Amino acid sequence: MNQQKTLVIGAGPAGLTAAYLLAKSGAPVTVLEADPQYVGGISRTVRYKGYHFDIGGHRFFSKSREVEDLWTEILPNDMLHRPRASRIFYGGKFYSYPLKAAEALHKLGLVEAARCVLSYARARLFPVRDPRNVQDWVSNQFGERLFSIFFKTYTEKVWGMSCKEISADWAAQRIKGLSLGRAIANAFLPRRKPANRGAVVKTLIDSFRYPRKGPGMLWEECARKVRARGGRIEMGQTVTRIRWDGNQWQVEARGADGTVRTHDGAHLVSSAPLHQLAATLEPRISERAQGAGQALRYRDFLTVMLILEDRGAFYDNWIYIHDPKVKVGRIQNFKSWSPEMVPDPSMCCYGLEYFCFEGDGVWTSTDEQLIGLGKRELEQIGLGRAADVVDGCVVRQRKAYPVYDDHYAANVETLRAELEQRFPTLHPVGRNGMHKYNNQDHAMMTAMLTVRNILAGRRIYDAWKVNEDAEYGESGAAGAQDSVSGLRAVPGKVA
Repeated sequence: MNQQKTLVIGAGPAGLTAAYLLAKSGAPVTVLEADPQYVGGISRTVRYKGYHFDIGGHRFFSKSREVEDLWTEILPNDMLHRPRASRIFYGGKFYSYPLKAAEALHKLGLVEAARCVLSYARARLFPVRDPRNVQDWVSNQFGERLFSIFFKTYTEKVWGMSCKEISADWAAQRIKGLSLGRAIANAFLPRRKPANRGAVVKTLIDSFRYPRKGPGMLWEECARKVRARGGRIEMGQTVTRIRWDGNQWQVEARGADGTVRTHDGAHLVSSAPLHQLAATLEPRISERAQGAGQALRYRDFLTVMLILEDRGAFYDNWIYIHDPKVKVGRIQNFKSWSPEMVPDPSMCCYGLEYFCFEGDGVWTSTDEQLIGLGKRELEQIGLGRAADVVDGCVVRQRKAYPVYDDHYAANVETLRAELEQRFPTLHPVGRNGMHKYNNQDHAMMTAMLTVRNILAGRRIYDAWKVNEDAEYGESGAAGAQDSVSGLRAVPGKVA
């Protein structure tokens, strides 16, 4: 077993999973995390005056038994079983999600419903061949009219670009297995458990596990266990230089006080954004690879947290806001994730998510301006009165979503090929580290396979194949697959 020291950049789900498994095996490991306070990355839990906020919303549900078992191992006594509830807001009305046929027909009206069915029929008879973008891919599955109603506005809010500019890979990864036919069948027919639970579509799950105090509770406990096993987690450490001398890594990191320290290791596991990693590496990568890294883009978002009297306005985990008249894209109800997220039972706390690019008008607005916007839009949608809001705060999240534009796959492959050739003990993992719009469990899977390779001293598994050509990670029964990959086919050993 390889007991050489490993350096890990980032204390999110991928980085902490790698650190925990390495420390558990007795291998020395040091984690460098830029945030001075929170571990968990986008899966952290932010606290404000006793309230707990989930940044982005995280259902703990995976088809991989190993992932489910690891969650249980890390946090055995503090995982709640929570009902899944979400809706869509469109045209001034709320629609259950997944679809309830009678409700949808009533709210859309018979004429609009008929148009949707005819549009779907046309898509099945005359599909777009080899769809390259989200609009064509989703229209093939649902028809152009339903695409316009239930996909277009929200998707363009999330990504800040036309659906014609977003690669079809994103839709294929996130909503594969869904179609209008299946949605209608699930709406009209009794919900029976299939013989093959792995065939259940992600959006149809009805419950999930959730830490009592939010997802960060699990990752804080994971960090504690890493330290208890001898691993080191250095907070507030911003990586400024990464050098490979052909045998060893030297990573320089600057602390909050300006002090720069150098850390050495035989292996480097990086969950830092792939383009940042590429720009920091020494010796410098080729100009072609540098250009590929610079072309990779990320979408940011911020959450406006509003604390107000609980009038029972809604009980969903979140509501997708498809209405173009408001800027907010999704609204979370933290009390519905876990009652313990809200310290006063007479109050509730909503998180209004605004998708943006760092530096744009939304991002650079003051907290006061954003809280005012959130109060107005909450009242406009009908989920609360601005006058009932007693407090609020804003949490900004950089690089939340890797952008799947038309050229992202070629750029990632260019970078990957050169990094693997020149840096044999460099291991990108996780969502940003691999520029893959994966879920928390998929990020963990990439780390699991990477640790196996490190401990074996050679590349046995290809972590890049996690979630490749697979249904979204919440499909099927929790823990239904033995494979750590969560794929229908286990990632094969490298030849």
